[in-house]
Amino acid sequence: MDLSSDKIKRILSKYKFNEVAIEELQKIHRIYPELKPFTGTYTFSDSSQRDLLKLIGNIPVKYEGRSYNFPIQLWLIDSFPFTPPICFLRPTSNMVIREGKHVDAKGRIHLPGLHNWDYPKSSVVGLLNEMIAKFEEDPPLSTRSTTQNKDPHELLAMVSNFQVNDGSVRHQDQQNIKVSVIGGGDLGMASVLSIVAKCKVSKLVFIDVTESSTKGGTTDLEIFNVPKVEVSRDLSSSAGSRVVVVTANAWSSEQSYVKVVQTNVDMYRGIIPNLARLSPSAVVVVASQPVDVMTHVAWRQSGFPPTRVIGAGCNLDSERLSRVLDINLNTHKQAWVIGELSDNKVPVLSNTSLNSSTRPEIAPASSATKPLLDRGFEMINKGQRSWSVGLSIADITNSILTDQMKAHSVSTLAQGWGGIASEVFLSLPCVLGANGSTRLAGISLGEEDDSKLKGSVSSLTNLMGQIQI
Repeated sequence: MDLSSDKIKRILSKYKFNEVAIEELQKIHRIYPELKPFTGTYTFSDSSQRDLLKLIGNIPVKYEGRSYNFPIQLWLIDSFPFTPPICFLRPTSNMVIREGKHVDAKGRIHLPGLHNWDYPKSSVVGLLNEMIAKFEEDPPLSTRSTTQNKDPHELLAMVSNFQVNDGSVRHQDQQNIKVSVIGGGDLGMASVLSIVAKCKVSKLVFIDVTESSTKGGTTDLEIFNVPKVEVSRDLSSSAGSRVVVVTANAWSSEQSYVKVVQTNVDMYRGIIPNLARLSPSAVVVVASQPVDVMTHVAWRQSGFPPTRVIGAGCNLDSERLSRVLDINLNTHKQAWVIGELSDNKVPVLSNTSLNSSTRPEIAPASSATKPLLDRGFEMINKGQRSWSVGLSIADITNSILTDQMKAHSVSTLAQGWGGIASEVFLSLPCVLGANGSTRLAGISLGEEDDSKLKGSVSSLTNLMGQIQI
């Protein structure tokens, strides 16, 4: 890859990991020599601009026995390769973007590999391989042509897309929606009743894995025959679930916080691998405490991709904050609380309105928005009772079951977001749908908020280093 031009050398000299970035670019060139480096000015959602390096070229995509060249553009952020590239399709004048689960209407590409970016495990070469595989399953481009001159392969692709959204298929899927809630405590009970009230499920299995204070409550569920609810003590009853909610806690009388957490981790060891085996396509929603740590543990123990293991995290505070800002401060925009579920939480605002169909992005803090967010954050009720969290869990579950593609602040793998290098789970805005979560792009935070997140990253990394998963 020719990186010798003065413009490219000047831009590359500003990259934080200059030598590593150059090595990665050379690796890309060896596998995908048709991708060429250029310089350009990238405009972020807050209208700020930055001179960056971009790769432009085509990737080969096979569909129905024919090969097509899909033009793409990859913007490399100045913390590359520790943060993922921003990827777009570059349709020519005779091409039309077919919006889908991996590409939005603006041509921006969204893939699990971008969400789960973890250098050095992740690389642009691996990302391009994933991109090709996903595009071969569901081509995001078609030819702009007249009805008199339709490519039969284009028509076939369009018909295939229509079949995915056919009403009869969706109706059939709706008849087999199973959710399992693991853990018989107050939170488990609240989650069961909230999910039954809010979500259209065909069956909800409530599995009490420990002797809990709500033993009488689970018995009452059986006595009064709550519709669609099955009470069990056998994990095998969860088999085939679309969503598995884990609320179980097994707190010990140990004085050390690390040992208390270890008690929960040990309990998870007997639960999570079995749940993953019984429902290999499920999305796991964790509400056990401490939620960021236990979501991390569940991800490691399940073997699932991080897009399918999320924690309830700061979703409740986020929904409360959006409500307060909308009703009391008249913002009409969605807001999220991000970070660790602790005093280090940080409020952020969306750049789109609450009812907008546009994919939201996080609006960088400004002198105008920060006081507004801080005031709203002070106004929300920060207490979390079981029934409140149960409603929040039902809200998350509903977005997954209905493929709602709504942005929630949930605990997710934060590595690669906003320059976070450590393997930690924090609450971040994620779009939730049938396939799990997709993180919104990271932003630069103010000094105070950035310090809070860094403090959480440090403390969580330290705690994870002390427990045995």
